[in-house]
Amino acid sequence: MRADPYQPTEPGLRATRKEWTGLAVIALPCLVYAMDLTVLNLAVPQLALHLAPSATQLLWIIDIYGFMVAGMLMLMGTLGDRIGRRRLLLIGAAAFAAASVLAAFSRSAQELIAARALLGIAGATLAPSTLSLIRNMFLDERERTLAIGVWIACFSAGAAIGPLVGGAVLAHFWWGAVFLLAVPVMIGLLLVGPFLLPEYRDAHAGRLDIVSAVQSVAAVLALIYGMKHVAEAGPDAQTALAVALGLVIGFFFVARQKRLADPMIDLSLLRHPRIGAALTVNIMAMFGAMGIFLALSQYLQLVLGMGPFEAGLWTAPSGVCFAIGSLATPHIVRRVRPVDLLVASLLLSAAGFALLSQIERAPLPVMTASIVMFCLGLSPVGTLTTDLMMRVAPAERAGAASAISETSFEFGGALGIAVLGSIVAATYRVNMEGLSLPGADAGLLADARRTLDGAVAAARQLGGPSGEALMRASHDAFSRGLSLATLACAALTLAAALLARRLLGATR
Repeated sequence: MRADPYQPTEPGLRATRKEWTGLAVIALPCLVYAMDLTVLNLAVPQLALHLAPSATQLLWIIDIYGFMVAGMLMLMGTLGDRIGRRRLLLIGAAAFAAASVLAAFSRSAQELIAARALLGIAGATLAPSTLSLIRNMFLDERERTLAIGVWIACFSAGAAIGPLVGGAVLAHFWWGAVFLLAVPVMIGLLLVGPFLLPEYRDAHAGRLDIVSAVQSVAAVLALIYGMKHVAEAGPDAQTALAVALGLVIGFFFVARQKRLADPMIDLSLLRHPRIGAALTVNIMAMFGAMGIFLALSQYLQLVLGMGPFEAGLWTAPSGVCFAIGSLATPHIVRRVRPVDLLVASLLLSAAGFALLSQIERAPLPVMTASIVMFCLGLSPVGTLTTDLMMRVAPAERAGAASAISETSFEFGGALGIAVLGSIVAATYRVNMEGLSLPGADAGLLADARRTLDGAVAAARQLGGPSGEALMRASHDAFSRGLSLATLACAALTLAAALLARRLLGATR
């Protein structure tokens, strides 16, 4: 039921200046939300030197945000339907601002991980609330399409300008300042949102399934913890316990979804071969799209010695390519079958990742060419897979299919950061184990063998020939890890292309 006289009641009523101004208010937090996914990558070398996290803690700092967003998206969508979408958006904005301040002034890796987890929970309120409000504010079909296009463009723009804005901030301020960028935007939303945005509730909202949300997040985090622990310390009892715990919780989560009349995730949709294939392709594509840039940021700053702003400039083409590819996709599918475009795009991105594995031969030319290739290749994938899912999903389950698709974006990106980061960390650790520098402090060497930033700090303290030898060894070890991670991306993307051709090829 409508809870605010603001909501237009005549079908096809065109939006007024108030609705368009409200769209601008909605767009800003979406921009900041997307920036938060990429802006931290450039700050990693600085925060690593100040907080001295382990390799595992560093990965948690980066990807806990994405995992919490993915785990809470559907829960927050239901919560918004129940308590009011504007109310949830404002609550989320306040929580996002507060968590940003906590992250900016964190004094340890543990504090920053906790703050990033809170940011993920708050961030999960933004996407479903803003999209739902747009659907209620714009009743004219053409205006609604334009408004949704603006909404999507804000996510792309945020991801694109994140490295540039983050690099500029880091050139003048400490690493925590990148989190404070969100605070004025969220405060502005809190001030004007109640006057410019309508309230909307759904009288038939689904049940709030907190247990399922907690189970899904706990299962994934336990499995990821086990994987990261292997990368840092090798297999042991702690790894086995974490993996076993994740599998047990996952079993109970699946059993609960099968038992519920209104499950959080409709498993029957996943059993549909084409929906399952489209969802898998989407996750595999986002895996490389988000996962590789963390390692590239470290490579540019800690191996090539760039400052954060210069590193941001070199990675900026990624956002431009994603924007170009996303805008071109609707025009291309008028002439090419969506599945053919999807397969061709995945093959192009696989070639780009394969090229990136040769980064040591000519770092900047190879990196620039490969970024253009895999970003242009991956840019249409999300649109095409979502469209394919909606084409084959039963009409009565379209909403559930859309929610699963949206969740897969976040989960795929967070999984990519975790897995590729673990590959780089494990390769680095293995290659540095045999390093020996006569006369060097044992503690310094231990730090250098764990992480690249630890090796950079140790090399600066050692100086002379020993410092130079340590720097060369650490750079070589990290470069090998980066090459292995990019080859994994290439193999996975190629597998996604083959899967799309085989299982989606008959989709009209």
